[in-house]
Amino acid sequence: MSEMRLYDHAGNRLYLNAGERAAFLAVARKQPARDRTLCETLHFTGCRPSELLEITPARVDLSGGTIAIRSLKKRKDAAGKLKVVFRTVPVPPDYLDTLNTAHGIREAQKSKRQASAPIWALGRTRVWQIVKRIMIEAGIPDAPHRSPKGLRHGFGINASVNGVPLNMLQKWMGHAQLTTTAIYADAVGKEEQDIAARMWG
Repeated sequence: MSEMRLYDHAGNRLYLNAGERAAFLAVARKQPARDRTLCETLHFTGCRPSELLEITPARVDLSGGTIAIRSLKKRKDAAGKLKVVFRTVPVPPDYLDTLNTAHGIREAQKSKRQASAPIWALGRTRVWQIVKRIMIEAGIPDAPHRSPKGLRHGFGINASVNGVPLNMLQKWMGHAQLTTTAIYADAVGKEEQDIAARMWG
């Protein structure tokens, strides 16, 4: 298994910083409903594109304010058999309102067939293209972090900088090991400056 990193071997940042995340979200919110909700879901849940494509109306808890995401990383139980792992991630109420309005989530949940159909009937390549186009429009530099993975890493950094406990972040991101999540506690760049500024008083 390859080691998780926040910088590549050339020292390039692999995550979106707070300013880039805000710019991405601002541009995403001007897009047609499908692209907007797709980008907001990646932004607010930190899920992988392959996991996003698995989300169905049945996994959206409008009253509880969460989305259940099936982890697509292979996990084995004590007997060595593959097990299905879900995680729930809390999301903002206004985002859920947009998702419900755009995709008729509440209505779809009334029908077993509609409730189990994916919200975004797209392929991973198409998701990547949509995210990249919006990142370009948001002025995010052509660098290794301009990708869905950069958005996922940005989610982890943002949560860590804002005091989310590592064990909770581990659950939200679907990491099997806490050591994987711990890279986000190693806050860097502008985020590290903000933490240092608190210390300086």
